[in-house]
Amino acid sequence: QVDIQISIDTMALAPPEAAASGSLSSSGTLGKSSKGECVKVVVRVRPLSSQEITDGREVIVRMDIKRHVAILLRPGGTDREAKDFTFDAVFDENMSQQQIFDDTAADILDSVMDGFNGTIFAYGQTGAGKSHTMTGPTDGPPDQQGLLPRSFNHIFNVIDHGSQDTKYLVRGSYLEIYNEEIRDLLAKNPKERCELKDHPQGGVYVKDLSAFVVKNTEEMNQILDAGLANRAIGATMMNATS
Repeated sequence: QVDIQISIDTMALAPPEAAASGSLSSSGTLGKSSKGECVKVVVRVRPLSSQEITDGREVIVRMDIKRHVAILLRPGGTDREAKDFTFDAVFDENMSQQQIFDDTAADILDSVMDGFNGTIFAYGQTGAGKSHTMTGPTDGPPDQQGLLPRSFNHIFNVIDHGSQDTKYLVRGSYLEIYNEEIRDLLAKNPKERCELKDHPQGGVYVKDLSAFVVKNTEEMNQILDAGLANRAIGATMMNATS
């Protein structure tokens, strides 16, 4: 039996990254499908928003996809003043959600199905596009689905087409770290603070974190929607639902 624990985390505080970009980090102990390091960092840049275009903002980030390099230009400067930053992969504003999934999440999920731990998370300044990358727009078309719903589909597709001799138990949790406090977004009182504990054998865990057994993608998406509804959000100059 393979016990799969899907933990969805949201971080409400983010470092001051470049406004036009967001970072994805995927990590895990890669099994037989390993193609490199256990921890990989990739960067995705979004297009200018309509407000940024109206304000006459300048694009100062270019992605060299073949060389895995993000090029940061100096506003009003020349190409000789640009700075290069190399990552495991970079994605420009033309990359589709499916391409992002294939290049960042698929290998991690395959390793999870083989029994290894895996983590995928996004970080960046508010308005950088983290929610779009991870969940996609609410009620958006299938091609706009983010990494989370695509991951759910991938997991249950493997289960449905796997060996009948292997039994899977899939459980879902959803927590939020807000102002350095941990909240269980699936609890009856999602505003109540949770405790972080350390177990001698199991390691660090969140005490009394809700975990629901799910049998298909639809049930997993219900957990995602329930957690999203309980997130702490507030309007900023760059994002109405930060």
